[in-house]
Amino acid sequence: MTFSRTQWVRFVGIAALLATIAAIAIGHPLAVAAPLTGAEPSATAGLSAPPEMNWFEAFILGMVQGLTEFIPISSTAHLKVVPVLLGWGDPGVSFSAVIQLGSIAAVLWYFRQDLGDLSNGALRAVIRREYDDPDFRIVLGIILGTIPIACVGLLLKASASQFYEQTLRSLTAIAIVSIVMSALLALAERIGRRKRHFGQLELADGVLMGLAQTMALIPGVSRSGSTITAGLYLGLDRASAARFSFLLGIPAITLAGVVELKDLLAEIASGSLQGGLLPLGVGLLSSTVFSYAAISWLIQFLQKRSTFVFVWYRLAFGVALLAIVFSGVEFAH
Repeated sequence: MTFSRTQWVRFVGIAALLATIAAIAIGHPLAVAAPLTGAEPSATAGLSAPPEMNWFEAFILGMVQGLTEFIPISSTAHLKVVPVLLGWGDPGVSFSAVIQLGSIAAVLWYFRQDLGDLSNGALRAVIRREYDDPDFRIVLGIILGTIPIACVGLLLKASASQFYEQTLRSLTAIAIVSIVMSALLALAERIGRRKRHFGQLELADGVLMGLAQTMALIPGVSRSGSTITAGLYLGLDRASAARFSFLLGIPAITLAGVVELKDLLAEIASGSLQGGLLPLGVGLLSSTVFSYAAISWLIQFLQKRSTFVFVWYRLAFGVALLAIVFSGVEFAH
């Protein structure tokens, strides 16, 4: 794998911009985020649906998950903010991750033909040792692009879960990150050449977009938002950047759901599951249906339109959250 000078320049630019997000995410403004929102979540919060959650609330959260997982506006942020603003409280990391499996089901079904063609093409390339084959490059790019977020995600869960819950998932953190990401997406729209299509993807694209995907561990960044933004910086057209972003996200979203599903299954086996299975089932079904609709809509939308509607939405979302936080209004958590 070789990187051209242009790719290195773009890589450095992406790394510098994403490092800014990281600095914001661990800096002083977020350290005081929990007190500002009145939140005092425990380190074990969110292992299942909250006791008060009913099937209607689960349906709404599944809809929020489905509509925001693949649209570049951050599903994690909306799954945190929407129930809090409605007075339902934070559904927690595990419930959010488990209903992501509905999004996985939707993306697997939507791209079933692509996945079959890529798998067969990559296998043929390996047998024939044709390592320059486009299908092989794309599949290998997805594999390599998944490694960073898998490693960092597991490390975060094992060593910094309390910091993640109390600081990174605060409303202030989400607001600031949303505003920063809106600026990065706007910049990508302005300077991205958008000359390359899906068939021209290189191995380096998978690696670089995979690194960008890692930043989505910070709530408010948006996995699809970070990867589509990186894809635009790398010169991909909008629809191709979104298409590869969805394929790249399959292993990452699946891993997140499976890791948290293990805890959920342990609760079911012990009979300690709070909220019951019905809300989780409704949430999964809802997220599947709305995820499929969102994927189909976004692919068609980006073939003709720019991402600026999401830029303005994310900016307004972040500003509105900051206004709510600093107004001193308290919400359920």
